Amino acid sequence: MKKIDVMITAFRDGFQSAYGARVLTDDFLPAVEATREAGITHFEAGGGARFQALYFYCNEDAFTMMDRFREAAGPDANLQTLSRGVNVVGLDSQPSDIIEMHARLFKKHGITTIRNFDALNDVNNLIPSGSYIHKAGLRHEVAVTLMSLPPGTPGADTAHTPEFYTATLQRILDSGVPFDSVCYKDASGTSTPRTVYESIREARKILPPEIPLRFHSHDTLGTCIPQYQAAIEAGATGIDLSMAPVSGGTCQSDVISMWHVLRGSEFDLGIDIEKMREAEEVFKDCMKDYFVPPESKTIEPLIPFSPMPGGALTANTQMLRDNDMLDSYPKIIEKMREVVKLGGFGTSVTPVSQFYFQQAFNNAIFGDWKKIAQGYGKMVLGYFGKTPFPPDPDVVAEASKQLGLEPTTKTVLELNDADPSKGRKPAVLMLSEAGIEETEENIFIAATCREKGIQYLKGEAVLGIRKKAGESGESRPAAHPETPGQPGGGDGLQQLRVQVDGQEFLVNFLPDGSAEVDGQKFRMQIDEESGNDRSATVSASGSGEKRQPEGGKTVALDAPLAGTIVSIAKSPGQQVAAGETICVLEAMKMENEVKAPETGVLESLSVARGQKVASGTRLAEIRCSGISRG
Repeated sequence: MKKIDVMITAFRDGFQSAYGARVLTDDFLPAVEATREAGITHFEAGGGARFQALYFYCNEDAFTMMDRFREAAGPDANLQTLSRGVNVVGLDSQPSDIIEMHARLFKKHGITTIRNFDALNDVNNLIPSGSYIHKAGLRHEVAVTLMSLPPGTPGADTAHTPEFYTATLQRILDSGVPFDSVCYKDASGTSTPRTVYESIREARKILPPEIPLRFHSHDTLGTCIPQYQAAIEAGATGIDLSMAPVSGGTCQSDVISMWHVLRGSEFDLGIDIEKMREAEEVFKDCMKDYFVPPESKTIEPLIPFSPMPGGALTANTQMLRDNDMLDSYPKIIEKMREVVKLGGFGTSVTPVSQFYFQQAFNNAIFGDWKKIAQGYGKMVLGYFGKTPFPPDPDVVAEASKQLGLEPTTKTVLELNDADPSKGRKPAVLMLSEAGIEETEENIFIAATCREKGIQYLKGEAVLGIRKKAGESGESRPAAHPETPGQPGGGDGLQQLRVQVDGQEFLVNFLPDGSAEVDGQKFRMQIDEESGNDRSATVSASGSGEKRQPEGGKTVALDAPLAGTIVSIAKSPGQQVAAGETICVLEAMKMENEVKAPETGVLESLSVARGQKVASGTRLAEIRCSGISRG
């Protein structure tokens, strides 16, 4: 009997694929303990979207989660995380110092193995991350990423074939980067079982016999188990499996289902099936209050045409729900087919899958190629590495025009190490400006999560998890128990809309007891309540009257799409030039600058940082001087 090693992915990829990675640590740890008692010793414990999501949506620290996971899984468990090559655990790529810090900190916080992949299969992106993983004393599992291109794609015979994957693996071997195991990773679950069989068979031929070879897929298309059977028969020594209630659909196949499929064969998963059943019941009870998006449990036959990974599909639909745009999903996913065909054949796995979805989103909302998403545009221009196939030249030209960037052939590490906006130094500056302690963990959080990481570290994060009692999708403010019942406290007032001299303002009450109006902070003192009234004394740190122009027309700025205001660049009374940024609106992990259409004075600003807005919401008004942009 040949034993197949099982890594349980439920507590990372399962969460990402079923809940958009938005799960609180206290809620799932009992299931980790039950799975340990069932005899499982290999767990996926973090990384991927589960790093940023804890800061973005859960108001939790990812490093603390990893520490607690280690306690629950036991000292001898193989805890594995997922790294996106030079992007490590973010959507944007990083310089050498942050890549090195990633490996060192994950080792410090209890991780055993890091699976390291590059969505473009550019080996230059695997060498630095893999080398630092090995240097930190971690096991390095290097990955080759797979997918099927949409049917009818010109040039499809040059990429994402068994020959292409074998050549990629050979380049990894030739590079000399140290590794302990290999994974063939199909995040969209679209590779045909035949392609899987031939790819694993050829990999086994060129790998040293002692090197473990794993296969990873998702069941979004309903073909995960046939893929796993093909991989095992071709020589794979391990597979990734999940547990109910986060198995099947966008997740991996269930460990019990795979156990059943292999009954009577020469292969065995080496699990105690009755204890595994008990662990799944504990897990179901842990997650019973979480809202399960119906699309996460559905077989989607459109996936071969628009290859959206299971781990990204639900994360994107959750964001669409956040912004009341879920009805746009069918149109977006249809647009994705062309975006993939023209984008250079990068594997649809994060971050490239997010670039595909963001561009498809822009094409669906703004019109085809009218607005190039920054990630997608930089990818086709070469800023994330070499794509497997040349991107469409018209798309490259449009990306260059809109982003103001020339195509590049430099390696990502060359670009990032020379970029003064990336790395340890600017992260330290962000912490200093925010008055936050300079620890290694905080530096890494600032470098990989940027403004949202700082927001978390300042205690200003909001909860964005979805439980059944809150299926409406309203994100609720994070609790701050140190100030209960006060503005900025967990159960107190968070926002207030007021009128002054006929002009409306939105006041955000912050956890430090101050108030924010139009992006400016004010000191504030709350007096004791009297009846139903509440009085406050507010003092501004600045001085001087706002200058108001005479005459001229007023131009309104409305939100071009639903999203969250992440920063405000101008205040009422300030002079603005045509094309200057007024505020930044984030939607679908993209930051959209809202710019002044004409020169004038900002007469009013109706939103505050952190506020969610619907499409068409009035953001600001400008009293124009008659000078338009261009």
